[in-house]
Amino acid sequence: MYNFNLQIPTKIHFGKGMVVNLGKDILEYSDKVLLVYGGGSIKKNGIYKDVTDELIKNKIEWVELADVDPNPRIESVREGIKLCRQHDLGGVLAVGGGSSIDCAKVIAVGVKYDKDPWDLVVDKKLMKDALPIFSVLTLAATGSEMDPNAVISDMATNQKLGTGAACTVPKVSILDPEYTYSVPVKHTAAGVADIMSHTFENYFNTNDAYMQARMAEAILKTCIHYGPIALAQPENYDARANLMWASTWAINGLLAQGASHAWSVHPMEHELSAFYDVTHGEGLAVLTPAWMRYVLNEDNIDRFVEYGVNVWGIDKNLDKLQIANMAIDLTEDFFANKMNIPMSLSKLGIGRENFEKMSVKAMKGKDSIKGMVELRPEDVVKIYEMCL
Repeated sequence: MYNFNLQIPTKIHFGKGMVVNLGKDILEYSDKVLLVYGGGSIKKNGIYKDVTDELIKNKIEWVELADVDPNPRIESVREGIKLCRQHDLGGVLAVGGGSSIDCAKVIAVGVKYDKDPWDLVVDKKLMKDALPIFSVLTLAATGSEMDPNAVISDMATNQKLGTGAACTVPKVSILDPEYTYSVPVKHTAAGVADIMSHTFENYFNTNDAYMQARMAEAILKTCIHYGPIALAQPENYDARANLMWASTWAINGLLAQGASHAWSVHPMEHELSAFYDVTHGEGLAVLTPAWMRYVLNEDNIDRFVEYGVNVWGIDKNLDKLQIANMAIDLTEDFFANKMNIPMSLSKLGIGRENFEKMSVKAMKGKDSIKGMVELRPEDVVKIYEMCL
């Protein structure tokens, strides 16, 4: 296991009614915030009222930035920075899923930067300081509530890039599973796929980090068990709670420590979202089994065997290759038949017309994606083609 440093400074309030802690915790940093959210769903389901009641009770002023897109745009970031400066706001409060939180993070650091915020997306080393960030989570998926990461899109140039720094980790996050009851089936399923993909990206590596691998398997089993329950019973508290906590721990840094964790599927999917604006989790679900089949080889088969035996309960006495292929088949079947995700690029409205262009962009300026198996643009094209 490699050396590592790990610090996760976010205060988490988890459970029913925990929004009552929001106002007093914000007041430790500021009494004027930017409230960032997406569409009108938080007003229909009562979450907006819960949050603003807490702000009013604690005499916290706020200015709103609404209508953040599911793949948050740099234009929203620029508008948020403008509002923060215009009203002298001292913090950024996101209410929503990963899109709102990601947007809030880059707004918060952009206020402290004197040039265009897209610079911060392209080069995260420019991130030096940020306004304090707070979140009220309404979707179990991205894990943005307890990590530094943010993904922002510039649709004018078909770019979707990840960024983040220590200063973009939220100070406080409210995780109330009841706030995810109203999440539609499509986004619940995509969220589960996103959680599993974060876990896969850390799990399928080339180093021995035994404890992290076992924890990753536990998160995957949690998703496999509770994902279908959440679809069938949207107000099942245990299902929503376990998925919410799995989402947080899949990407808050713990699984990544002590092992190599260069990601492969996410950079490929980011191009699908950048070019076609598809739902991120659905794109990940389509790509994951194809990537697994493409990279499976004699050098990494043991990890696929562990996955098949420990996560799916496949008989360990079977042939290794049989176990590995059965595990991949079960993964694809889970996404398709248990989570009802459309499992081809064509079903997502994507053809091969941009494959070559997307495959180069997926390299993020480098010659290859150095994940579990190194992928060059021609490899990415082949994986895309497997998904048609």
